[in-house]
Amino acid sequence: MRRGRPGSVAWLAGISLALIAWLVVVGCGGGGVEPPPTEAPQATETVETGTPGVFEDRVLFGQSAAFSGPASELGTNMRLGIEAAFHEANEAGGVHGRRLELTSLDDAYEPEAAITNTQALIAEGVFALIGAVGTPTSRSATPVAAESGVPYLTPFTGAGFLRDPEWTNIINLRASYAQETEEMVERLTTDLGIERIAILYQDDSYGRSGFNGVQAALARRDSKAVSVGRYTRNTSAVKAAVLDIEEGNPQAVIMIGAYQPMAEFIKLARFRGMDALFLNVSFVGSNALAQELGAKGVGVLVTQVVPFPEDDSLPVVAAYQRALAAYAPDATPGFVSLEGYLAGRLAIAGLERCGRDLDRACFLASLREAEAFDIEGFAIQFGQDDNQGSDKVFLTVIGPGEQYYAIESLDEIENLRETAWLND
Repeated sequence: MRRGRPGSVAWLAGISLALIAWLVVVGCGGGGVEPPPTEAPQATETVETGTPGVFEDRVLFGQSAAFSGPASELGTNMRLGIEAAFHEANEAGGVHGRRLELTSLDDAYEPEAAITNTQALIAEGVFALIGAVGTPTSRSATPVAAESGVPYLTPFTGAGFLRDPEWTNIINLRASYAQETEEMVERLTTDLGIERIAILYQDDSYGRSGFNGVQAALARRDSKAVSVGRYTRNTSAVKAAVLDIEEGNPQAVIMIGAYQPMAEFIKLARFRGMDALFLNVSFVGSNALAQELGAKGVGVLVTQVVPFPEDDSLPVVAAYQRALAAYAPDATPGFVSLEGYLAGRLAIAGLERCGRDLDRACFLASLREAEAFDIEGFAIQFGQDDNQGSDKVFLTVIGPGEQYYAIESLDEIENLRETAWLND
């Protein structure tokens, strides 16, 4: 597919759509630190290979993600991390002499908007899509990308369907929700001997993916949830879910949702006297969750799929911190923007391996068919029937001052309780 020539009707329509979408992103940003605005791509001819999004001096990526609504911090920070990685590469001369550019459109975490955005980005001629946010949006967008043969890189979701080996254009970076929820159940049952586990989930494909993961983990231990609550996506209407989960008198609640409704649930549950551990999967948005909870967040657990963003003893984290400081000096390091940075670095690794003769087939093969490699200490391994690069799951807890602390075992929670660290 070739881009329209300057002055053509198709070209003008595409540029107008991109400019309008850019204005929506800027005008509807979800708060937090905003990176420098993404400029609409300039209209130039593709290189002789005819690969969309590949120009003599640049490579264009597209992103549809939530920049407004209850999940806006996730999209904002994924974009921040990706652009920090791209900025770092561009400052060093680009990749094989080409600068990296990102066009981001707001889907507000709604599937219909994700479809529209994906179609617009493909029509605009992006080389690949990167950093989508959410399971329902990805479920809607992936068939559109696959039909056009566009790589779909590093979506911010651990949904199982994205890991189906039949998807030849999808590259996942993070561990799956099944792996995160298995770690939660293992730690609860082994470390603390907890048997009464409840589940709160967002009533859509994302929530059900995590819900199924918890159910399967419990079933492997001849157990089942003592109570279940659910709520509607893009709302914070969780009161009914609190009442439903209270009925099971749980010792722990595993939560599959976004930061605003999860924070609302925890505050209401604690106000009503629920004495349980609250555990969230990584999609929740760790920094945003801690901010929403404030002092009420002390003791809340979150599984992570990337290293600790303050641990600069890891070379990749030190590189991330430098890149973030150079690109957005006022930004606070966090798990989501670190994942975005790793996504950008993974895309760069694929581009580097293809040289100047870049096309989509080479790019995907350079990642899927490569031997194990790492990004400055962060190990990545794909395979013929494995499109997921990392299986790592880390356990963290919110402490005083909205700060996260890494822990190895839930036994440490009990020790912290005894020292009054979590008694707020």
